[in-house]
Amino acid sequence: MAKLDMNEFKMLRDFIELHCGIHLDESKTYLIETRLTTLMAEQGCTTYSDFYFKAKNDTTNVLREKIIDAMTTNETLWFRDATPFNAFQKHFLPHFAKEIASGKKSRIRIWSAASSTGQEIYSIAMLILDYCRLQTSLRPEHFELLATDISPTVLFLAKAGRYDTHVISRGLPEEMKKKYFKTDGKIWVIDDSVKKMVNFKKLNLQEDFSFVGKMDLIFCRNVLIYFSEELKKNLLHRFGNLLKPGGYLIVGSAESISNYSTEYSLHTFEKAMYYQIK
Repeated sequence: MAKLDMNEFKMLRDFIELHCGIHLDESKTYLIETRLTTLMAEQGCTTYSDFYFKAKNDTTNVLREKIIDAMTTNETLWFRDATPFNAFQKHFLPHFAKEIASGKKSRIRIWSAASSTGQEIYSIAMLILDYCRLQTSLRPEHFELLATDISPTVLFLAKAGRYDTHVISRGLPEEMKKKYFKTDGKIWVIDDSVKKMVNFKKLNLQEDFSFVGKMDLIFCRNVLIYFSEELKKNLLHRFGNLLKPGGYLIVGSAESISNYSTEYSLHTFEKAMYYQIK
């Protein structure tokens, strides 16, 4: 296996940060080696320098997309970390129901900004459907759900809504599985009532995303930790511009935005933390 030297690391690190925002310090050389070596071999490259220049000069951007797929962490599961979804079910949904019933709002827009293979946004959709069954003031059509990711591969999987037994077992409550999934051989397929609620789009968070429109709630969980301080500040500011007055931002349980933005106030509900635009 080719050895990655420091010059090659710096070239590939800068290429990766330029195209998907992931910031790698010099302690992360192993990530490039472990995630790109197979792809490098598939491209017929014998050194990381050859691989870098091939990616840089690829006018089709196919290799760039493969590098992004390899380097982006797509770890996800149903109702991941539980507490944000508990807050969504017990706090946000009743709040949104009151706003709809009072006529203050006619539609609630929610964005999963790094949706991976779809578990986060589908978990949100299932909670909405469950809640709407319990009362009449809120209906699924009151919601507009957007899910975006930089990786075309994970978006393809998310749109398909088809999951194997291992994936389906990671965090999905049994009652949700019974209500919202059916089997197709060894594959679990999400119900159309859930799927039709979500609009998936490819999006790089480094680029302008004002076109997605104003949002009531943004989920951007376990993403900021991979970005540089400059990109974190920039991204949080742009999220703030997109949130409706009083809109909400939920980040990962291990993430804090206090060092990067003063535009939000921190709130808690039970064990969940969330931010509200000031």
